[in-house]
Amino acid sequence: MIRVYNTLTRKKEPLEPMEGKKVKMFVCGPTVYDYTHIGHGKSYIGFDVIARYIRYRGYDLFYLQNITDIEDRLIKRANEKGDTVEELAEEFTEKYYDDMRDLNIDSVDKYEKATDYIPQIIEQIQGLAEKGYAYEIDDGVYFDVSRFEEYGKLAGTTFDKLIKDQTLTRVEPNPQKLNRIDFSLWKKKKPNEPAWDSPWGEGRPGWHIEDTAISITNFGPQYDIHGGGEDLIFPHHEAEITQAEALTGKVPFVKYWLHNAFLRVEGQKMSKSLGNYITVREGIETHGADVIRFFFTFNPYYRPIDYAEEKIEEARVKLERIRSTTENLQIAIAKDEEKGKAEEIAQLVDDTRKKLIEAMDDNFNTADALAVIFDFVRQVNEGVRTGEINKADAEKLLALFHEFENIFGVDFVLKREEGLTSEQEQMIKEREGARAAKNWALADELRDKLKAQGIILEDGASGTVWKREK
Repeated sequence: MIRVYNTLTRKKEPLEPMEGKKVKMFVCGPTVYDYTHIGHGKSYIGFDVIARYIRYRGYDLFYLQNITDIEDRLIKRANEKGDTVEELAEEFTEKYYDDMRDLNIDSVDKYEKATDYIPQIIEQIQGLAEKGYAYEIDDGVYFDVSRFEEYGKLAGTTFDKLIKDQTLTRVEPNPQKLNRIDFSLWKKKKPNEPAWDSPWGEGRPGWHIEDTAISITNFGPQYDIHGGGEDLIFPHHEAEITQAEALTGKVPFVKYWLHNAFLRVEGQKMSKSLGNYITVREGIETHGADVIRFFFTFNPYYRPIDYAEEKIEEARVKLERIRSTTENLQIAIAKDEEKGKAEEIAQLVDDTRKKLIEAMDDNFNTADALAVIFDFVRQVNEGVRTGEINKADAEKLLALFHEFENIFGVDFVLKREEGLTSEQEQMIKEREGARAAKNWALADELRDKLKAQGIILEDGASGTVWKREK
C-alpha cells in the first residue's frame, strides 16, 4: 500500500481515497507572467511521477491543475510591457504547456484558468460573508481569520502566534483590517488593472480564493490530495483550507497535503525574485529533457536538490548506462541464442518489481527506486556478458524496463538503429577472422576504422556486437 507524508498530520499515512480507488488530486500550477524556471520544473516533474505511480498501482486518478492568470505580478509585468494582462497570460500559458510537453509531463487531466471561475469565486465570497467570515473595507473584501479557530493548523502554528509574527510575508497591509493577518478575498479595482463586476464593485479575486473555487467546482467540498511547493504551505494553502472549511463545514477539505522541496543553486532556493533561475527551455536545450527528468528523480520530491553541472552530468552517464543495457537486450533479441535462463529471469523480474514497488510505496521514494533499477541493470549486464540470455529472456527483461519508463517518464529504451553498410558488415567479418587468427594488429585497425564511422564494437563471451556511437 502506498504511504504518503501528510503535511497536515506530520506523519506518513496509508493512501486511502475517499471514494474507493478514485483519487482526486489538485496541484498548484504556475502564475503565467514569465517563462517557467527549472525549479518549477522540479515540482511538476515530481508530481508527474507521483501521478504516474498512483495510476501504476491501479488507482483511478484525476489530476487537476490551475493556471493563475490574474495576479499582482501579472498586472505589473503587463503594464511594464504595454500588453494587456490577458495577452501576457495567454502568451506564457502556451509557453508553459510547451515546456510541460517537452518535459514529457502528460499526467494532468485538466488545466483550469482562474479567470474562467469568476462567478464561482464571487459566489464563494458571498457565502463566506453570509456566514460572518468575510468583511468589506475600502480596498476590498477580507477573511476574518480570528473567526476560524484552526487557522494555522497546516503550518503547525496558531492565530495567537501568527498575529505576533512581524516577519510574515504575502499579507496585504491595510490598517482598516480587523486583524493584521487577514487575507484578501476580493480586491477593488485600481488604475490600469483588469476588473469584473461584483457586489463590492469592480475588482478582481484574491490569490487564495481562485484555487478554492476551481477545486470545489471540480471535486466538491472534499478531495484526496493537494500538492505544491513547500513555500505555499503558508499563507496560500493555509488560506485554502480556511476558506473551504469555513464555507462548506466539511472537514477535512483535503485529506493529504504533499509538498515538494526546493531546487537550490549554491545553497539558495531557485526563484525569479532572487534572479538565480534557469528556465526550463534553457535546461532542456543544454542537457535534454530526459536527462533533466532523470536528474530530478535522484532525490525524492520531498528533498531539496542542488542544480549543479557535475550532478547533471552524473545523471546523463547513469542514463546512458541504462540505455546501453536495454540496447544489449535488443541485440540479444535479434541474435536469439539457444540457451536461456527462464526461471532465473522470471524470478529476477518478479523480485525487482516487488523491490521497486516497496521503494515507491514509501512516499514515492525515487532515490531508493533508482537503487533497485541500478542493481537490476548490474544483474542484466552480467547475464548479457556471459551470453546466458536468449530472446524470450531478453523480452521479459525489456518489458520491465518499459514499466520503469512509464513510472519515471524517461526513455530508458531507445529504438536500436538497425542496418550496416555491406562494407561495414565485411569489415566486422574480417575482424572476426583476424581475432580468430590472433592477428591483433589487423583486428585493432578494423575496429578503429569502424569507430571512425560511428560503429562501436564490444567483444564478449557470446561474440562481438556492434552499437552506434552516442
